[in-house]
Amino acid sequence: MKIVIIGTGNLGCSIAKGLINTNAITSLYLTKRNLESIHEFEGYKNVYLTTDNRTAIEKSDIIIFAVQPRHLESILLKSKDLFTNKHVLISTITGFSIDKIEAIVGQDQFIIRAMPNTAIAVGKSMTCLCSNEKGFDRIKIAESIFNRLGTSITIPESQMQAATVVCASGIAFWMRLIRATTQAAIQLGFDAKEAQELAMNTCEGAASLLIATGNHPEQEIDKVTTPKGCTIEGLNQMEHKGLSSSLIQGMVASFQKINNIKTEQL
Repeated sequence: MKIVIIGTGNLGCSIAKGLINTNAITSLYLTKRNLESIHEFEGYKNVYLTTDNRTAIEKSDIIIFAVQPRHLESILLKSKDLFTNKHVLISTITGFSIDKIEAIVGQDQFIIRAMPNTAIAVGKSMTCLCSNEKGFDRIKIAESIFNRLGTSITIPESQMQAATVVCASGIAFWMRLIRATTQAAIQLGFDAKEAQELAMNTCEGAASLLIATGNHPEQEIDKVTTPKGCTIEGLNQMEHKGLSSSLIQGMVASFQKINNIKTEQL
């Protein structure tokens, strides 16, 4: 694949590392105004650093936009004359709709939106994808890219804001649960380093079980809850204190907030 990443900041660098490490590229152009900040990519075979977006686009087939939202419109306007029927445009910019992109570059382009989360840095992102009608013919290309960086799922664009809460904000929610588990482990006698190791690896194990088996969480819960046992005692106490309802209410509040922000931007 001939790929360019326009705006190689934190997200762009994570995507680039994943593509390089999985040998997914025929060529990879990385653009940024300050190339010094991405000098770590110098010397990689078929990886080119440049400040020239136009040249990079001309030499690539897949264009991944990873710039700040306020810069995307200007970049699209300056580049749209270069886009041909070979190009696939993938935007990672939150809140910049497909309609807005089409209004700038036209409806006859393959346009895809991708919403990864910060776990992309370690190849564990849950990335949500959507596209315009024409872009659906190229959605498999986006899937092949982001499946190298974790897992991807294609959804309607109308669900992208909800997915932002579940997957992007969700990283923070899970971090808070891991932190709470760590604090409990410290109270139970483990030192801080041991406590965090226990918490985060147990969390990873729980998720891995569900991914590997396809089971519902309650099926795995049933395996570790015995009559009058310590696990069910702890679960019931957590539910009495509102564990599930608090998490649900928090996620709904985040969704309402992101909707309010979008309304204010209109």
